[in-house]
Parts: sequence; C-alpha cells; structure tokens
Amino acid sequence: MRRILLEGLARGALTEPPPSRDDATLAELAAKVDGAARRRLGRSLSIRQVDAGSATAANWKSMRSITPSTTSKRFGLRFVASPRHADVLMVTGPVTKNMRGALRRTYNATPDPKWVVAVGDCALDGGIFAGSYAVVGGVSNVVPVDLHIRGCPPRPVDMLKGLLALLEWQSAR
Repeated sequence: MRRILLEGLARGALTEPPPSRDDATLAELAAKVDGAARRRLGRSLSIRQVDAGSATAANWKSMRSITPSTTSKRFGLRFVASPRHADVLMVTGPVTKNMRGALRRTYNATPDPKWVVAVGDCALDGGIFAGSYAVVGGVSNVVPVDLHIRGCPPRPVDMLKGLLALLEWQSAR
C-alpha cells in the first residue's frame, strides 16, 4: 500500500487541467437567462433537479451550479426543494425501474406551465445503461421532454444555453 501511495505521489495528477473560465461570456449568458426568465415568468426560473438513476456525472454538474463558486442566482436560476414550486424539472440519468413512479409523481406535482429538461446522454436514451434490466430508458419514455442537453456530462455553459433557448422558444410561442 505504501509503495502504491508513493508511486502515485511521484507520478502526479492524471487529470487534464480545467478549462479556463471566460467570465465575460458567463456574465453575458447570465444576463440573457435572467432577462428571458423575467420576461417569461416575471421572476427567476425555479428548477427542481431530479436524479432518476444517474452515475452522478451529469447530476454533479447540474447541482454544481448551486455552489458558491458559480452562484446560480446570478444566472436568474433558483433551485427549489419541492416540485410544487418549480417551473423546470431538470432530470439527470437514465430512468431506473425504481424511479419511474417517483418521476411521474414529481412531474404531476409540478404546476403548469412546466418544462422538462433531460440533462446528459443517459437522460436522452439510457446512454451506457441502455438495455439494462434495471433501466426503463431515457426520460422521454416516462414523461414528456421539452429539451435535451447532450453531453456526458454536459458543460455548465451548454446547460445555460439550453435553458436560454427553452425560455426564448416558449416566449415566441
């Protein structure tokens, strides 16, 4: 065990360096999302995040936006604890058989107008878990989906762009 630890320390990190943050782009995107939410709803966008059986990558990325380092409120987003207060259900992961009923109940508890955003490749079609005996498939197999955000996991910027597109599309209707 000691040998493995020392070899790991000598070798260094095996990960890639993080991408550089473009604060100007984030600030511009934040202003657009907040403005679109206020035009459409008259307030910030309320999101209820639902983990339907993910391997945590997409789930972690979406929930990461509530940490102090990115402060979702500056993007005009508010994560809520109850689906009764949500405008958007942000669903991550493939839907497992055990979560199918809970996802339907959460969808039914969300007041109209409501939007469902499937986050990640697994939420689209089951991803690497497709065909598993424990997986129903993508989110659209259980509830209607308004927006798919691809990636494994998707980048936070892509999630913000997707939410902006959803708000602008709904405003145009």
